Amino acid sequence: MSRAEESIAVVIPCYRVATQILGLIAAIGPEVGRIIVVDDACPEGSGKVVQAGCADPRVVVLFHDVNLGVGGAVMTGYRHALAAGARVIVKLDGDGQMDPALLPRFTAPLLAGEADYTKGNRFHDLRHIRRMPALRLCGNAVLSFLNKFSTGYWDIFDPTNGYTAIAAPVAAMLPLDRVSQRYFFESDMLFRLGTFRAVVRDIPMDARYGDETSSLRIGRVLPEFLRKHLRNTCKRIVYNYFLRDMSVASLELLVGVALMTFGGLYGGWHWWLSVSTGQTAATGVIMLAAMPVLIGLQLLLAFLAYDIAGVPRHPLAKTLAGLGDASAARVSE
Repeated sequence: MSRAEESIAVVIPCYRVATQILGLIAAIGPEVGRIIVVDDACPEGSGKVVQAGCADPRVVVLFHDVNLGVGGAVMTGYRHALAAGARVIVKLDGDGQMDPALLPRFTAPLLAGEADYTKGNRFHDLRHIRRMPALRLCGNAVLSFLNKFSTGYWDIFDPTNGYTAIAAPVAAMLPLDRVSQRYFFESDMLFRLGTFRAVVRDIPMDARYGDETSSLRIGRVLPEFLRKHLRNTCKRIVYNYFLRDMSVASLELLVGVALMTFGGLYGGWHWWLSVSTGQTAATGVIMLAAMPVLIGLQLLLAFLAYDIAGVPRHPLAKTLAGLGDASAARVSE
C-alpha cells in the first residue's frame, strides 16, 4: 500500500443501515487505507453486521453506548483517524447514497494542498436536479441561502450534503466536542471552518436515492435550523469584524444598523402620530425618516459586498503542514 493510500481514512456513521453498509464498504476502492465504521447505538446492530460479514482488513468498528447523532458519530471517527495518522478524512453515509467511486475527486484538492475541506454539491448539473424529491430540493435551496450568511462561504451550495473530506491538520484545529451532533452537523462544520478561514471547495456529484428511509423531517428541524443559523451569523460577525479584526466594513455595519434603526423608529413614530391625529407629516419629517434608512441600506449593502469578497482563498492545511515540518526539523537538530 502506498503512502497516499495509507493517508486516507473513511468515516462511516451508522444508524439503521444494516442492509446497505456491507455493499458500501465493498465499493470503497484501494485508495483508502482505513475504514472507520461508527455504530451510533444502531437498533439494527449495523456494527455487528460489519464485524460478522466483512473481512476487509482496513475496517475498524467503533460502538456508541447511546445515540449521539450523525455529528457525534463523525467526531468519534475523526478522533480515531487523527490518532491513526491520517492526512485526509472522508465522511460517507452508510445508506449508500454516496458513490465511493467519487472519492478521489474529494481527496485530490486536499492532498495537493489546494483546499482544506471539500463537500459535495448535487446542484451542479441541472439535469440531475430533477431526480431530487421536490421537498428536499426546496428545503436545500432555503438552507443554502441561510448558510451563506451564517458561515461566510458565499460561493458554495448544498450545505447539508454529507459527502465531505477534510485535511487532518484542519480537523485537529476544530473543537470536536462543540460541533453540533445531529442534523445541523454539516452547517455547523462550515461555520467552525469559517472562523479559521479554511478554504472550502464544492465537488460536483450526483446523489443516488434508493430504498433508504430518511428520519429528517423538514417541519421539525426548520425552527431549530433557523435559530442556529441566526446564532452562528451573529457569532461570525462578532468574531470576524470586531474581535479578530476591525475594518471599514465593521464601521459600515455599525453605522448602517444605527441609521436604519433610527430612521425606522423615527418614521414609525411619526406615521403613528399621523394616523392617530389625522394630520399629514411635514416634508422635513418624512425626509428625516427616509434619508437615514436609505443611507443605512447603502452601508449595509457595502458591508455585504465586503463580506462576499472576503471568502477565504488561501488553504490553511499547507501552512499548517509547513509549520509541522519546520517544528520536526528543529527537533531533529
